[in-house]
Amino acid sequence: MIEVIRNSWALLLGMTLLMVGNGLQGSLLGVRGPAAGFSSLEMSIIMSGYFAGFLLASEITPKMIRRVGHVRVFAALGSLVSAVLILFPAFEHPITWTMGRVALGFCFCGVYVTAESWLNNASSNETRGQALSLYMVMQMAGVIMAQGLLVVPDDSGFLLFIIPSVLVSIAFAPILLSVSPTPAFESTKGMKLRELYGVSPLGCVGLFLLGGVFSAQFGMAAVYGAQAGLTLGQISIFVAAFYVGALVMQYPLGWISDRVDRRKLIMIVALMGGFAAVAAFLSGGAFWMVTAAAVLIGGSANPLYSLLLAYTNDFLETEAMASASAGLLFINGLGAIAGPLIIGYAMQTAGPPGFFMLIAVLLLGLGAYAAYRMTQRAAPSVDDTAAYAPITAAATPVAVAYAQEYAIETAEAEEEAREA
Repeated sequence: MIEVIRNSWALLLGMTLLMVGNGLQGSLLGVRGPAAGFSSLEMSIIMSGYFAGFLLASEITPKMIRRVGHVRVFAALGSLVSAVLILFPAFEHPITWTMGRVALGFCFCGVYVTAESWLNNASSNETRGQALSLYMVMQMAGVIMAQGLLVVPDDSGFLLFIIPSVLVSIAFAPILLSVSPTPAFESTKGMKLRELYGVSPLGCVGLFLLGGVFSAQFGMAAVYGAQAGLTLGQISIFVAAFYVGALVMQYPLGWISDRVDRRKLIMIVALMGGFAAVAAFLSGGAFWMVTAAAVLIGGSANPLYSLLLAYTNDFLETEAMASASAGLLFINGLGAIAGPLIIGYAMQTAGPPGFFMLIAVLLLGLGAYAAYRMTQRAAPSVDDTAAYAPITAAATPVAVAYAQEYAIETAEAEEEAREA
């Protein structure tokens, strides 16, 4: 771990600042939009724009990097992020905010792709697991810290938009001054969706449903808080609770997943999150009840992402994992785009509790489908399964490929140890 920090401290620090800026803008828009008179449906369209831009950038950014290099792409997209952030309060309209969110999703994805390439290049086989884990922790910590800034007094209406703009600008300094460009990489073409579904129906259906859950917690949680009448302080705690749960639950569930039938664990974890959402729906909006539910939902949804990737890998040859992951990310991206739209419609018709109602439907549906899949084919032997690699639902294709490489190396090392 010391070697990882020594080689990558600037990159990890920069990514933390980036996540603070990104986490703050998402919650801030969720609060300011309803205050500006935007409806739940309008806010859902605005929030889904981020995930549309993110999905688009995952396909385009590798081509940009091959054409002009990592540094230019990184600096250009970072400058655009900083500019877009301070334009939001100047143009308070659903169309301009949607365009801004698409731009932010595109730019942040491109920045993550570039940064994750550098991180991968700076890691050795011996440090890859630690670097991946530390990167994930720093991402989560950045989003959690961002929620504390939401309560900063802002009489002008501009200050809280300026803060993430400044943080993003500062984030690039340590990165660009301390790392070297990595060689251009080839993007991986996704496996055909029909073929991918044939390999792992649970992986495909699960990641689509999970995309909706993740986009709800990242895009619509603050909107729920604002419409439910929570104070700014309560909204910041509520949104942070999703990511606290993710940090706490990721590693214990990963350890368990390498020792049991993953479908059973996926079913149990999904049902846990789903019933937590049901409890929040029935709570009448009681703050501590919905916050406790947020911890359980975040602690379910984020590890489920890694569990479903690992489960799909159990049925793939090593050389097919990268193309399968690209396809799964595409499916997850479609779910993330649809999630805010559906939840926004539910909140428009059923009020704020519609937020938890749809999360419950998605997670309970995932748990039920996992139970059904257990009746359709036998589970692979635990000794033959791929290793679990922790990864966040905000991962780009680079981070997922990075995690896949780590999982493969870990599985091969365990196999050699058993044979010895």
